[in-house]
Amino acid sequence: MPRRTATMLASTLMLIALLCAGVFIPVPYSELSPGPTVNTLGDHGGEPVLQISGHKTYPASGNLNMTTVRVTSADYRMNLVEAVYGWLAHDTKVVPHDTLYPNGKTEEQSTQENAEEFSQSQESAKVAALTELGIPVKAWVIVSTVVKDSPAEGRLHAGDVIKAVDGTAVKEPTDVAKLVTKHKPGEDVVFTIVPAKEQAAAEKENRTATATEKVTITTATSDDDNAKRAIVGISAGTDHTFPFTVDIKLADVGGPSAGLMFALGIYDKLTPGSLTGGKFVAGTGTIDDEGTVGPIGGIEMKTVGARDKGAQYFLTPADNCAAAARDTPSGLRLVKVKTIGDALDALDDIRTGNTADLPKCTTKG
Repeated sequence: MPRRTATMLASTLMLIALLCAGVFIPVPYSELSPGPTVNTLGDHGGEPVLQISGHKTYPASGNLNMTTVRVTSADYRMNLVEAVYGWLAHDTKVVPHDTLYPNGKTEEQSTQENAEEFSQSQESAKVAALTELGIPVKAWVIVSTVVKDSPAEGRLHAGDVIKAVDGTAVKEPTDVAKLVTKHKPGEDVVFTIVPAKEQAAAEKENRTATATEKVTITTATSDDDNAKRAIVGISAGTDHTFPFTVDIKLADVGGPSAGLMFALGIYDKLTPGSLTGGKFVAGTGTIDDEGTVGPIGGIEMKTVGARDKGAQYFLTPADNCAAAARDTPSGLRLVKVKTIGDALDALDDIRTGNTADLPKCTTKG
């Protein structure tokens, strides 16, 4: 066999061997890619995304699109070929697997966590929008979760309203931990609560819940630090009563990053005229009850997904600006926002065509 032919054959066989190895060798990476983008002002799955009853609403035009990111599952193991392709492709991003699923987090745990964050983002979006409109919303502190095998298990339940701890009134979720940690492990702490069932019944009957109970729990020692901190094994959160019904109908979405766009969609439907003036605006960002916009993950994938759908403007959390500006899709204008007020001001400029002074994202932030 001629030397040249033998060399070519050996090279071909080596290439095939490398490709085969690349396909079968798993690597500790996961992939992000642009996910669906949904207009919060429109329909999805045959029904309106935002459904408001008990209050006057107004027609809205244009787009206020929330954006998402697709990620490979916790159980999926990329091979070397897929990882290399993802690194070279423009519309995907390859990151260490532990970045998305730290400490061996399972797919089930990730799904549950995303669902809880999505539910909380909807709640905060409603509060932020109504607060911006001057519509009062009642709030109280509740038991969000009870840790299995903790002192609180069977004594407190998710949805219980925490009125006081050791006789001191509770106004914020953080008050609960502050009051519990005044104790040493092994000491008793007294919770004054409205049981979840009583609270639910009161809401259904449109009355104030008055039936309270006192629950005494012996504290245990936290196992996540060396300070011998006292705990009871609950996390506290906030629940609200709204003066009318606002439902967000969007399945198969998780995480907190749609909060800003939900809030803007609710605001638009409750006010005359159109926030966008018919323009295609997309965006992302968490939102809290006070209307502060927070950063999210996968910003580069979200801007690509938005532009592919036709977005002209992208409302970008200030803390994501630098990353988004490093690789902005052609034809998409990034607009920096820190609060729902900033977003409304920007939409006013977009609607009226006064876009010269829109807050810009730069590679420095």
